[in-house]
Amino acid sequence: MSLHRPNGTLARDGWVCVVDPAEAGWAYSGLRVLELAPGGERSFGTGPDEMLVLPLAGGCTVSCAGRTADLDGRPSVLAGPTDFAYLPVGSTATVSSVDGGRFALPAARASRRLEFRVQPAEKVPVELRGAGACSRQVNNFCTPEAFEADKLIACEVLTPAGNWSSYPPHKHDEDRPGESVLEEIYYFELPEQGLAYQRVYGTSDVLAEVRTGDVVLIPSGWHGPSMAAPGYDLYYLNVMAGPAAERAWLICDDPAHAWVRDTWADQSVDPRLPFGRTS
Repeated sequence: MSLHRPNGTLARDGWVCVVDPAEAGWAYSGLRVLELAPGGERSFGTGPDEMLVLPLAGGCTVSCAGRTADLDGRPSVLAGPTDFAYLPVGSTATVSSVDGGRFALPAARASRRLEFRVQPAEKVPVELRGAGACSRQVNNFCTPEAFEADKLIACEVLTPAGNWSSYPPHKHDEDRPGESVLEEIYYFELPEQGLAYQRVYGTSDVLAEVRTGDVVLIPSGWHGPSMAAPGYDLYYLNVMAGPAAERAWLICDDPAHAWVRDTWADQSVDPRLPFGRTS
C-alpha cells in the first residue's frame, strides 16, 4: 500500500479527502477534508471518532449536540491560527458556510465522550521551532498541553520557502520511556504550482514530491525532513493518535542526525517567521 496519496486519490462520498483506520491500515488516526461552495452544507456522524472542524480557508457554522457555533476561520493557512470546534464521539454534526471554504476534520478513535466546544484562535499557542534553515512555525492547536481530547493530537507546521522542517528526523513507534506509539497523517497545502518533498525511512519508506491536497501516511519509522522548495512556503497539518493511556507526543530523534539540534543555539530564527498572529 502506497503511503503517499496524491490529491484526489482519497476522495470519497463528497469529501475531497478521507483517511480512516481502514484506509490507512491502522487503528486510531483519521482525517477528512471538506470543500463547500457558497451556501453549501454537509451533515455527517462522527461514529467512533472524536473530531475537530478546522477551517483551512473560509469560515463556517457548526451545529452539533443541540448547539450551534460560528467559526470565523481565516483566508488561508498562512494567515495565522484559526478558531475550531470539537465534535464528540457518537454525535451528528452539520457544517455550513455562507461564503464557502475548505475545512479539515482531524479525527481519532476514542473511548471518552467529551463535550462539544469551540476554541478561539487567540488561545492557540504559536511556537517558533528550530533556527536558520530549520526554522518553522508550529500552531499547537490540539496538542496535549493546549486542548483537551481523548486520543487526538494535532498541530499545524508552517515552513518558509527553502527551509526544512520535521528535522532532525524522528519517530514515535515504540512504547518505551521517552517515546510513544502514534500513527501520523501529514496533509499538505502550498501556493498554486508549489511543491515540496517528504521523506520517511526505516520501517516505512517514502520519498515523495508533494503538492496541495496530498497526504503522507506514517505508520512507523523515521520521518523528516519536510522540504519546502525555494519560492514556496509549505503548510502541513499533522494528525496523530495511538493506543497509550496517556495522550502524549513523545519522540526519538534519529541518532545519526540528532546533533543538528545543537547547531541552532548559534543561529537566528528565520526573520520571515511568524506567519500571522504571534501570541
